[in-house]
Amino acid sequence: MALEIVESCVNCWACEPLCPNQAIYEAKPHFMVDANKCTECAGDFADAQCAAICPVEGAIVNERHEALNPPGSLTGISPARWAAVQAEIAAR
Repeated sequence: MALEIVESCVNCWACEPLCPNQAIYEAKPHFMVDANKCTECAGDFADAQCAAICPVEGAIVNERHEALNPPGSLTGISPARWAAVQAEIAAR
């Protein structure tokens, strides 16, 4: 049981101080999670604290590589709408 921080992490430092197990550490090019320390906050909190504070959608994933903050979860913009807007902008 361990979460992973992927390359979309922007090193904002929001998650590191919230981790109750000190499982998050600074690495290059982004923060990492020590799988031996990460408990996904089970027993401490209802939700993983790193994902609850993370401002980047898709930056923290579970063991199945499913984003805990999937695209649209923080902005309210659905992935289909975002793709349509990006296509419209690209066509200009």
